[in-house]
Amino acid sequence: MRLGLFTDALADRPLGDVLAWLVAELPDVRDVEVGTGGYSPAPHCDRRALLADAGARAAWLDEIEGPGFRLAALNVSGNPLADAEHDVALRETIELAKLLDVERVVCMSGGDPRLAGAAWFPGLEDEVERQWPEQVLPYWRTVLERAEAVRLCLELEPGNAAFNVTTFERLAELGDAVALNLDPSHFFWQGIDPLRVVRRLGDCIGYAHGKDTVVDIDRVALDGVLDRDGAWRYATVGHGHDLAWWRAFVEALAAVGYDGVVSVEVEDALVPPERAARESAELLAQALEAASVETTP
Repeated sequence: MRLGLFTDALADRPLGDVLAWLVAELPDVRDVEVGTGGYSPAPHCDRRALLADAGARAAWLDEIEGPGFRLAALNVSGNPLADAEHDVALRETIELAKLLDVERVVCMSGGDPRLAGAAWFPGLEDEVERQWPEQVLPYWRTVLERAEAVRLCLELEPGNAAFNVTTFERLAELGDAVALNLDPSHFFWQGIDPLRVVRRLGDCIGYAHGKDTVVDIDRVALDGVLDRDGAWRYATVGHGHDLAWWRAFVEALAAVGYDGVVSVEVEDALVPPERAARESAELLAQALEAASVETTP
């Protein structure tokens, strides 16, 4: 298992500066995940330029691989079902991944935003169910026709058609190219046990994120988990769950045969990004060491 960084964490720096910072500050991190569009501003990848020019692709890869890094995944998380630009970004990112020999694209299944968080109103439950045969499954069939060797690693976050185990398994019936990006932060606030998800979906895990969640129990007691503004927040690894939990997490991944990257994703509004990346990577390195999980240099 290896540690990585989703480079959007340091979006204000050029890619070369991000890699130099990693060399100096986080020597255990030698894999990078790069945003290409969707919700990512793609500060470190000009998707269209790379698609158009083999020389540009070679130079870009050399910038990453020259200092000793590996390009672990491209990230195009967005809502391709409802946003035409996100749809184009997803399809182009898959093509770019094939040209770069990158095997994993992190993305989201997308969904109808009108249905998110309100599907219990009369009539909407039927509408949620209708979107699967009418929109979700046909869309993903067309996308998967072009995936070939690329695994599409879905983040399971509410608002998407696939946001929990049951909905993911429904989409995964389309083929082996549908994989899971195991990001425990999305499960913590929903009350889903990430360790049980690992055991259930082990064969489907194509990628993993290291990101935590802090839940305000007192606020939840009054406003519930659907209160996005204050009841919980995405956090630096270790700020919501301690070393023992993260050790159990990497042990669970190892137990199902996962030997890929755990990529640090920084979305902590209360911690400067450099500090958040450093603390997250350092705690995950401790977890791997404590668990005696074999790491790949």
